[in-house]
Amino acid sequence: MPVSQDLVFAEWKEREATAEAMIPVIGRLYRDRNIETSVYGRLVVKRSVIDILKAHRFVRQMESQELTVLDTFPILEALESLDVSGAHIDIGKLAVKFRNEGNGRTINEFLESELAPVIGAEERQGTDVVLYGFGRIGRLLARLLIERTGGGQSLRLRAIVVRKGKAANDLEKRASLLRRDSVHGSFKGTIQVDEERNLLIANGNEIQVIFSDGPDQVDYTQYGINDAIVLDNTGIWRDKEGLELHLKSKGVARVLLTAPGKGVKNIVMGVNHHDFDENDRVLSAASCTTNAITPVLKAVNDAFGIENGHVETVHAYTNDQNLIDNYHKGDRRGRAAGLNMVLTETGAAKAVSKALPVMEGKLTGNAIRVPTPNVSMAILNLNLEKEVTKESLNEYLRDAALHSSMQKQIDYSNSPEAVSTDFVGSRAAGIVDALATIATGKRCVLYVWYDNEFGYSCQVIRMAQKMANVTLPAFPKATK
Repeated sequence: MPVSQDLVFAEWKEREATAEAMIPVIGRLYRDRNIETSVYGRLVVKRSVIDILKAHRFVRQMESQELTVLDTFPILEALESLDVSGAHIDIGKLAVKFRNEGNGRTINEFLESELAPVIGAEERQGTDVVLYGFGRIGRLLARLLIERTGGGQSLRLRAIVVRKGKAANDLEKRASLLRRDSVHGSFKGTIQVDEERNLLIANGNEIQVIFSDGPDQVDYTQYGINDAIVLDNTGIWRDKEGLELHLKSKGVARVLLTAPGKGVKNIVMGVNHHDFDENDRVLSAASCTTNAITPVLKAVNDAFGIENGHVETVHAYTNDQNLIDNYHKGDRRGRAAGLNMVLTETGAAKAVSKALPVMEGKLTGNAIRVPTPNVSMAILNLNLEKEVTKESLNEYLRDAALHSSMQKQIDYSNSPEAVSTDFVGSRAAGIVDALATIATGKRCVLYVWYDNEFGYSCQVIRMAQKMANVTLPAFPKATK
């Protein structure tokens, strides 16, 4: 017998009411205990009722079972009753695991076992962060840092350093660019401008705006900033010598470049972050494309071996290109970005080996810049050491996205209608488009989407957390 419309609507209202009840619990856990909550990798901190319901609905694409707020709310309530702090907890995965592996235990007994390492844990101290530059990546980093302030136990955005603009209302213009973004939408919160003290106040965070012409010309300690991590997103200084200029400024402890670096370690979180040493003071977060493809390449190589391959990047245009035809030092990049597909070079294929040495000399690469403002795609054409089928390869990559140590880097899509704008705001380094996968014998072609702005910025933040030793341990633990 068909389910009546009234019954369907009643079920919806029940789930809606449950999601409404979840929001204050999620907020308290975040503000008071530095606990980030998610549902299958989708953050639910500071999200609306509909956002929370959609995060649960997404699970049906990844698992062979449904998940609703009626399953996860008891997990949240139990969390609040436990002495847990300083963790990233995926309540969706825990709910499914409890359903499948509870073995007669109560939710509290199950969680006490799963979360044992962070029960009774001491709170961590926050680390000061300075954004050197405030362009596309800089403003997204600011949004992420402000969003993730929590109770102040993680990274705290204390200052933004820029060159003085020509406009009299320089500070207001920069605040406006942070408030509104043509690609990523409006800032989630409030921003005030304090012209007298040169401050931006975003969601209660006082952010000092400092005007300077060089990385070695700022005394951060006069603003109460000490042992800070500088995130250099200007793209001007890319070698060790140039980046070390930041260390001459008082109050700076470490520097992280948001571009490929020369003479410094290039780190792709999830792949070679273990190469970071406490003595490293200058590091690079590599490029957006390198971050997108290296985790997927590592996963494939670990299971099937990669003999060689070619990477073709279909990349959104960037600020480096011209809006209309004009002189440019680079070949082809002088042609109008909004009108042309522009064939150009990419160093990403070669750069992979800096994070994944086993790939040295195995990859070639090119790039095509296309007339879209954000979200790119990497096409990985690979020759493997073992035979593989489309089904087995996709299942392996789906499992990597859900349960491996690279679950924050690799995401997975099996939607037949997915297009580039669907991935705006993705926090993953790269998203495997499973329906596009081609696999025959020892050859495969993988299509990997990536938000070359936001997804990359999330990788930079993960690296900064690693440098500051404030990375939240994730639960449930990765199984691979």
